[in-house]
Amino acid sequence: MRFYTTAHQYYCGIDLHARVMYLCIISSDGKTLLHKNMKAEPDALLNAIQRYRSDIIIGVECVFTWYWLADLCAEEGIPFVLGHALYMKAIHGGKSKNDRIDSWKIAAILKGGTFPLAYVYPAKMIATRYLLRRRNYLVRKRAELIAHIQTTNSQYNHKPFGRYSIIHKCCREEVLSNFTNPDVAVSITD
Repeated sequence: MRFYTTAHQYYCGIDLHARVMYLCIISSDGKTLLHKNMKAEPDALLNAIQRYRSDIIIGVECVFTWYWLADLCAEEGIPFVLGHALYMKAIHGGKSKNDRIDSWKIAAILKGGTFPLAYVYPAKMIATRYLLRRRNYLVRKRAELIAHIQTTNSQYNHKPFGRYSIIHKCCREEVLSNFTNPDVAVSITD
């Protein structure tokens, strides 16, 4: 596991959600300079950090909404790091948990050099990454459904299907005709 260890004058931890974010900025000497709940919008963030932009680092836990923030920081020339969600959970888990505490903890572990890094995909690659993940999900789902049909066929001790009869659309009527019980046929077609 790699950690972010570069020193800065200001550390910004953001607890990011889909529509809102909680921002905490602490200085290198540990003083909390800003704690603010705001809309998750570029202008709101840029206005909030304006006074500290000379030497600030922004850290966010890896959740599904980080892409726009990484793109904004890249455009504005602001250093940005993404925290590995699994390792951050282990680091800043505690008894009390809310957005205010989480944003402060993100900033504090960023300052302390124990911020576990996740890979920030370049903007050009995010759509391809999403497409590959979605395809992987669909391929696995298809395999799961084919296995369900084969298992059901074996449970009723029917002859095995031909090599291509399950995977080709033109042969599906033949597969369905194996199951005379209407309840079983429904579980196969759904």
